[in-house]
Amino acid sequence: MSQVEGASDQLSEVSLDEKQKPAPENVDNSPSNSPQDLCVTIGATVPTGFEQTAADEVKEKLGSKSRVSKDRGKIYFDISVESLSKVHDLRSVDNLFVVVQEFRDYQFKETKEDVLKDFEDLAGKLPWSDPLKVWKINTNFKKKKTKRRKLTQQNTISREKVDDGQGDMGAERQIINPTMEEVLETIENQDDTICETPVLAYSKKVSEIPSAIEKERVNESPTEETKSQVLKFRVTCNRAGENHSFTSNEAARDFGGAIQDYFKWKADMTNFDVEVLLNVHNNEIVVGIALTEESLHRRNITHFGPTTLRSTLAYGMLRLCSPQPTDIIVDPMCGTGAIPIEGAAEWPYCFHIAGDNNPLAVKRAANNIWSLLTKGQVKESKAFWGLPIDAIQWDICNLPLRTGSVDIIVTDMPFGKRVGSKKRNWNLYPSCLQEMSRVCRPGTGRAVLLTQDRKCFAKALSRMGHVWRKVHTVWVNIGGLHAAVYLLKRTGQVFIHPSELEHEKGTS
Repeated sequence: MSQVEGASDQLSEVSLDEKQKPAPENVDNSPSNSPQDLCVTIGATVPTGFEQTAADEVKEKLGSKSRVSKDRGKIYFDISVESLSKVHDLRSVDNLFVVVQEFRDYQFKETKEDVLKDFEDLAGKLPWSDPLKVWKINTNFKKKKTKRRKLTQQNTISREKVDDGQGDMGAERQIINPTMEEVLETIENQDDTICETPVLAYSKKVSEIPSAIEKERVNESPTEETKSQVLKFRVTCNRAGENHSFTSNEAARDFGGAIQDYFKWKADMTNFDVEVLLNVHNNEIVVGIALTEESLHRRNITHFGPTTLRSTLAYGMLRLCSPQPTDIIVDPMCGTGAIPIEGAAEWPYCFHIAGDNNPLAVKRAANNIWSLLTKGQVKESKAFWGLPIDAIQWDICNLPLRTGSVDIIVTDMPFGKRVGSKKRNWNLYPSCLQEMSRVCRPGTGRAVLLTQDRKCFAKALSRMGHVWRKVHTVWVNIGGLHAAVYLLKRTGQVFIHPSELEHEKGTS
């Protein structure tokens, strides 16, 4: 039995307030479809400009065809609920939500009062049933995942105490803890399925050892369980377009009030269980239920700097250059290490080097690498051989790397806003491109460079036309700044240092 099936069984035991009201006319209540057989539409927010990259990843990993929204930074795709856990493993998406209903050409009334009244009426007409089932399955799945992680961490700590030496008593604990750990780890294999045979084999031992989950269940009082059934919610309205007579707050207020009346849920702007999304883009409206509490782009970074790059954007940049096994991938201005860390997690058959001239940045990158290693050890709960990544402090204009030794360079160049200055970029960019051309392999090397200082970069690139050729440009939005990601191809021209050229001219 899969995790999704287990969660769906729990769903039947939980009484949602929706069941207390008559179903809307447009809700299909036919009992033919069990929760695990549901097919739903998932919406995902992605870095602007990388919508097609995200769609390609969805096609590659889930086998689903995606539709890119008119509203930049969003894609939609259909999946079965059994694939829900795999959706959370996508590297290119920031936030996920299940679509309740989509209106591609919504006709707004002329007055604000009429529009808001329509929003109120809309709450009772939407097909909430299946999306709420998906939300519940998703919530149960996340709770199980969190409990397993906590248990594994506790067992790891126990083994460390045994290694420090605690006599015969410690030796007895050393025998018990791995047994629990093996039982817990056999529950979930790599395909996210439940393995029943190992669980039955260990059932006797598990019954003798009270797990943390059982302790939590004992401590839970019936009063708390009853209270948890009264869901708390909030409505978030994201609006884009100039021809709207209402504000985002007004739409969220009136639509949320109607939802509260319909479900009898309790409104809570901070400690909510359900987040209902009302996305309005010109004449397109999408109502959804959030499946992520915080953006997935924070998955790898624990130590942030002044200009930390989102992991999802780092993934998109890396995917642009199509890494191949054994490639050497370098980020010469790594900052907190978002790019090489994302690369090591997704392309473990390449070797990744993170470097920066700022010692604080290198320290942050090293700490983030260590955090990822620790997370990997906890997740694997067995021999973990580390990650193909290293961090070093260096000078970007004088890299300690052999000429033609690097396959791919991916980096976030200084914008001249928070770090550096526009004036310094006029000298920095040409020097960087020159040194990158030296270490990059002629003919096959490529570089993916992110910058907001497009004028300076274009000028520097024009001087390097003999070693770098621009292949593609992706326009992105970084914190409200319009930036560009450039894909460059290293020409076959052998690198010759400018000083050698001047020497040849002087002798001729």
